[in-house]
Amino acid sequence: MRIAIASDHAAIDLKTELREWLIEQGHEVADLGPDTGDSVDYPDFGYKLANVLADGTAERGVALCGSGIGISMSVNRNPSVRCALVSEPLSAALSREHNDANCIAMGARLIGSDMAKACLTAFLETEFAGGRHQRRVDKLSKPEI
Repeated sequence: MRIAIASDHAAIDLKTELREWLIEQGHEVADLGPDTGDSVDYPDFGYKLANVLADGTAERGVALCGSGIGISMSVNRNPSVRCALVSEPLSAALSREHNDANCIAMGARLIGSDMAKACLTAFLETEFAGGRHQRRVDKLSKPEI
């Protein structure tokens, strides 16, 4: 799977660890930055991530910041992206099954690397259920419906 990952400075260590782990799992990973721990603005990296999801360059996205909140807000500004802030595997799985999420966000200050990997596994292995959920997902991308 083609996965894009981005963070802010607070989550660079988790981003690096997850990027390497995803590659070991056989995924193609685009690291959208940042490359150092110097202070950056999470919206800049959230918007980059949203753009590669919206244009189809990546199939799934991983957004990371200190809490996961700020970067998830910036990613979700793009109507083609459905980013769920998760902290455990059930929410990650349900974000796919019910909401067809194409991105998950996690907070590096709130989640350990093992739990982040468990969330990613659930997110990547769960299929969208469709059916009654499709109508609702369609409304997320077109608020005027």
